[in-house]
Formats: sequence, C-alpha cells, structure tokens
Amino acid sequence: MIGAIVAGLINTPAPTRLPSSYLVVAGGGGAANNIGGAGGGGGYRSGSSFTLPSSFTVTVGAGGAGFSTAGGTQGLGTKGANSVFSTITSTGGGYGANGDNNGGTGGSGGGTRGNVASGGAGNEGSYSPVEGYAGAAATGVGYSSGGGGGASAVGATGSVSAAGNGGAGQSSSITGTSVTYAGGGGGGGYDVLSVPAGTGGAGGGGNGNATNGANSYNGTTNLGGGGGGAGGVTGAAQSAGSGGSGVVVIAYPSSNPDLTSIDGGLTYTKTTSGGNTIYKFTAGTGTVTV
Repeated sequence: MIGAIVAGLINTPAPTRLPSSYLVVAGGGGAANNIGGAGGGGGYRSGSSFTLPSSFTVTVGAGGAGFSTAGGTQGLGTKGANSVFSTITSTGGGYGANGDNNGGTGGSGGGTRGNVASGGAGNEGSYSPVEGYAGAAATGVGYSSGGGGGASAVGATGSVSAAGNGGAGQSSSITGTSVTYAGGGGGGGYDVLSVPAGTGGAGGGGNGNATNGANSYNGTTNLGGGGGGAGGVTGAAQSAGSGGSGVVVIAYPSSNPDLTSIDGGLTYTKTTSGGNTIYKFTAGTGTVTV
C-alpha cells in the first residue's frame, strides 16, 4: 500500500500552466533623415491557452536607431530588434529610408521618400494572423515621405501637400487596461515648400518633422512604435526618430503556482487583474523557470 502511494506521488504530473494570454511586441524601426521615411512598428503577436514549458526564454527587443548626422550626409534608419517569448517571436519594425531606397521590411514595414522606391513590406515572419502591415512611399517630386506601417494598418502615402501618417497599432487589454501598441512613425516633410510632416500612428509611433536641422520624434518605449522621419535637406545637424522598445507580457490564472525564478538580466513588473497573475517584461533577455 505504501509503495503504491509513493509511486503515485512520483508519477503525479506537475501542475499545468495555461496563460490566459500572451503579448509579444518587437522593437520599432528607426527612421531616415533628409525628408526621411518613418520607421515601422514592431511586430505584434498575441494569443491564449499557451502551455508554459518548464523553462523558456524572454527577450525584449530594442528599438532601431534613427539616422543621426552632424550635417552634410543622409542615411537610413536601423531595423528594430525581435522580441521573444518561448516559441513565439515578433519581428522588429522595418527601417525608414530616403532617396531611391526602399523602406525596410519587418514586423511592420518602414516608409520612404518620393515615388521611385517602395515602402517596406510588413509581416516579415509570415505569421497568421499577420504581425503588421507595410510602410508607404510618396507621390510627386520627392518633397515628402511615407509613414511607417503599424500593427493594424498600412502607413499613409505622402503627397505634394503632406507627408504620410503612420499606420495605427493594435490594442490589447492583457494588463487589465486597454493599451495600443506598435504604431508606425510619421514621415518627414519639407517646411520650405510648406509640406508638413506626418503624425505617428496610435500605439507609440513617433511624429515626423519638416524643418531642416530639427530632430524628429522617437517611438514610445515599451510600445514598439516606429520612429518619425526627419525633414528638410542635408547640410544641418539632425536626428531622425528611433524606434520604441518592445514588450513581452504573459498572464495566467492566479490559481496556478507562481513562476519559480526569473533571470536577473530581465526587467519586469508583476501585477494581478481579473483573476490573473501578470508579468510584464520591459527590458533585457534571460531565462524564466516555471
């Protein structure tokens, strides 16, 4: 009898952990200068009923750098970094471009200047549902640029009268409050010809600017927004907007046992809402043990 009891205890499976949801947002893309295209929002992926393995990796993707110059040069932004939760990866936002360069591909695509090149494609990971949408170029003679794509909409095309706005991001209530993530940045304009800059998309997208020598706006930290394109022409010191860092959130019923350990390389907060325990990882990379 005692042996049977001991055997039963040994063979008892560990408690099953079913997160009520997860959210993985990658870093947004950095923008270009010189009437530059905006950065795309970081890839956005969410789901439910994901069984946690005994240990898993979490990585919070950094935003891509916007191009910065002391004057006389033009350049492209940098792609955002991927975010990871166990087997779920979201792709960094595409970089913004200028001249004859296409916008960068990514979770959402980056924008670009003029009508010679194309905005970058979104959903680089080929996921279903898609993690983001394409960035845009511009029509006309090249005095505006397109907006970066967002998690729920493409970036707007720039025109001779205005640069393109960033595509809207996607909302989530995983933390207990509705928050919108992964908006695209607004394109750069050209104030000499009265072409205003684009506005960043809802979900942390940075606004562009239209003034030579003025910096544009960064995507919002932990929302994965794309950076805003810098305006004007080369010859003055200016910085295009950098992408905002991403975020990883997991939530599971509070009736389940808590996580055992979290690598010190990760920055996080722990809260409860609606009967769930919620971990929000805001920086770093490391291993989490169940």
